[in-house]
Amino acid sequence: MSKQLNVVVVGNGMVGHHFVEQLANLRESAEQVNITVLSAENRLAYDRVHLSEYFAGKTAQDLALTDESTYHDWQIDFRTNAKVTTIDRQQQQITTEVGETFSYDKLILATGSYPFVPPIPGGDQSHCLVYRTIDDLESIKSSASSSKVGVVIGGGLLGLEAANALKELGLQTHVVEFAPQLMAVQVDTGGGRLLKSKIEELGVQVHTSKATQVIEKGESCRYRLVFADGETLETDLVLFSAGIRPYDNLGRENDLTLGERGGIVINSQCQTSDENIYAIGECALYENMIYGLVAPGYSMAKVTANHVLDSTSETVFEGADMSTKLKLMGVDVGSIGDAHAKTQGALTYTYENQPEGVYKKIVVSSDKTLLLGAVLVGDTSEYDSLLQYMLNAIELPESPEALILPMAADKPMLGADALPDTATICSCLNVTKGDIVAAVDGGACSVADVKSCTKASTGCGGCAALLKDVVDKELESRGVEVKKDICEHFAYSRRELFDIVKVEKITSFEQLIEKHGQGLGCEICKPTVGSILASVWNDYILDSSKVPLQDTNDTFLANMQKDGTYSVVPRIPGGEITPDKLITIGEVAKKYNLYTKITGGQRIDLFGARVDQLPDIWQELIDAGLETGHAYGKSVRTVKSCVGSTWCRYGVQDSVGMAIDIENRYKGVRAPHKVKFAVSGCTRECAEAQSKDFGVIATDKGWNLYVSGNGGMKPRHADLFATDLDDETLIKYIDRIFSFYIQTGDRLQRTSVWMENLEGGLEYLQKVIIDDHLGICDELEKQMASIVGKYQCEWKTTLENPESLKRFRQFVNSDKTDSNIQFVTERDQIRPATLAEKKAGELGGNIEIVDLTYNESPSESSKQAVAVMED
Repeated sequence: MSKQLNVVVVGNGMVGHHFVEQLANLRESAEQVNITVLSAENRLAYDRVHLSEYFAGKTAQDLALTDESTYHDWQIDFRTNAKVTTIDRQQQQITTEVGETFSYDKLILATGSYPFVPPIPGGDQSHCLVYRTIDDLESIKSSASSSKVGVVIGGGLLGLEAANALKELGLQTHVVEFAPQLMAVQVDTGGGRLLKSKIEELGVQVHTSKATQVIEKGESCRYRLVFADGETLETDLVLFSAGIRPYDNLGRENDLTLGERGGIVINSQCQTSDENIYAIGECALYENMIYGLVAPGYSMAKVTANHVLDSTSETVFEGADMSTKLKLMGVDVGSIGDAHAKTQGALTYTYENQPEGVYKKIVVSSDKTLLLGAVLVGDTSEYDSLLQYMLNAIELPESPEALILPMAADKPMLGADALPDTATICSCLNVTKGDIVAAVDGGACSVADVKSCTKASTGCGGCAALLKDVVDKELESRGVEVKKDICEHFAYSRRELFDIVKVEKITSFEQLIEKHGQGLGCEICKPTVGSILASVWNDYILDSSKVPLQDTNDTFLANMQKDGTYSVVPRIPGGEITPDKLITIGEVAKKYNLYTKITGGQRIDLFGARVDQLPDIWQELIDAGLETGHAYGKSVRTVKSCVGSTWCRYGVQDSVGMAIDIENRYKGVRAPHKVKFAVSGCTRECAEAQSKDFGVIATDKGWNLYVSGNGGMKPRHADLFATDLDDETLIKYIDRIFSFYIQTGDRLQRTSVWMENLEGGLEYLQKVIIDDHLGICDELEKQMASIVGKYQCEWKTTLENPESLKRFRQFVNSDKTDSNIQFVTERDQIRPATLAEKKAGELGGNIEIVDLTYNESPSESSKQAVAVMED
């Protein structure tokens, strides 16, 4: 190009910014292409996908995608508060609201969309708001500060995000949806039913099949919604989230071709009916389709940037897959392709586990060879594999239902090798496997290199595991050794570091990094080495040389909660406790006004303790004969049990006695991750042993041992390792397996994942442990014996150490307590106050704020109520 090309971008949302980033990277220099950005908002681009996190503590700066400094570095001319009002297509000029004009050679319209507000009488009142921009969030926050109840009109994807925002603000939240179910576009009836149930479990009331006729003055609240069926709903705040409409007014007023229902019509190069004007993102209409997700907008931006620089570019936009995976109010939801099975002849397989809140459906072709769509609610762990099956028309296994059944023995695994080069790995940035292969061919030799080249996994990050798998496979296929380094400070895997520590008898991080590492260490290697040292030597973890290696929970020997307080969990081996100890726990909870909860591991969790209260609380518990439950550590947590043969008429063995023996033997043992046990007294399995890392089930002849079960984010049924074991053999096998896992498990790897990654799987583990195939069983037993013999209650040791106790204070330079820790009472116990409740308390609103300062005078109690008054 001989003359400088003037490109003007109208709109600086996520898509507009992505176009600027693409063009800035593709152009040879600012002299070749001058880029001007005009944003109607008062700030540059930010992440709208994660807007609800604004109410969970993130700031506008946290959500920013760029800043002025970056645009200056890229030599981008930009304006904020610069709303464009007219386009002179003949002169190729645009004019802003304040009369400033800009000439263009190529004009990019990235004006996005605006929230659709149904024409409901009364919907234009001051506390009737929308949810789209950071300014909208500020308005919502302001309104919520004087509100108790909020209603979201619209039960789609954005509506549930908006409901989450109201819930975060502490409002009693309702969702009103015109359709018979939530997210009717993305999920089917079954998925919608379960989604509604799970949302309601979170405290949000859902009203479906409701058409709002008018919003009028309320009686108990500010407004009252009147529905077509005559029912009403009182609320203080109304948030409209009933869909979007393309912001296409510039196209409409300047005679660009529009669709019948709006949207600026574009071709495959994203050009409008004027070849020098492009439209991208939610304002663009491609083949009668508005794409309301960010990923298609990014694809349009990429196509446009290439075409602006080279009109012969073969890069084209041909539509986009609208599959999506997201977490709505903590509920995992995934929707792929033809979720409603509308394809002629389509067949479906459905799995529903109502007690666990999981719904899965796959839609397949009539000959059962191709995946057409899927719906996942409550568990989206198969989303990535299913998406690749659908996008790449990969032939389904003989039994397609195995793809979604949780305990299918022959569940097919779709690895990187099975994917074609056209497979989309990162849908946010439209990065294919071919792009990754090209990056590796171009010299990238690590995941970080590939991310830098392609931007893959820099969006939502959901493809990180698949990206690593593809990169590792590509490097291995080229004969490149794939690094298993734990971090940049140690060129060793966790297993190698474990061996070094043990063989060389290293007892500190300083010794290890001096001999085998470099630099000062980081947040990855320090806690990993801390865990290894604890596993090998089982020394006091708050020894002065080891404190810097611990994470927050281990540092304070307690689990930090969302409001900055800590939980206290005494050990209750096997779930068995005497009345005296039970009374002690109750008295401590009452004295310090702690929230009490029976846990799934059959012990009692005490919540709401300030860090400076922990030593006093633990002193009273230890004086009563209790000890730490290690709920904070990557270590043995609990051994759950049923009452067994002692009380139960079905029990065939003493499960409580065995559970107590196991818990006392392995308590405090550090591992790559937390470890849970359970012992059932018969095959009725009341202790749910087959969902634990180590499960023991009584038989008439002894015990069956199960290993590597998991009931967490990715449930896994445990594998039956051995049957009818006597007590001695049972403990011997557990010693060996546990020790082998501690040595070979990767950082933060549960036994379930460890087993799945173990070459040879269960059969190999049985050879190692039962047949001593590697000749290491004696060593494994000795290692376990050496650490179980050195158990100490870490809280008892801490209380005996004045230096360690100095750590337990809220402020280093003051004895004051944190005034931000506030509670309200609910069901006769405390819970953390929400942001709105704290705000209301400051303004003298109608809530009770409880100050937890302990007062020796029982009459004054520990509670000082502040507040009262209706607003």
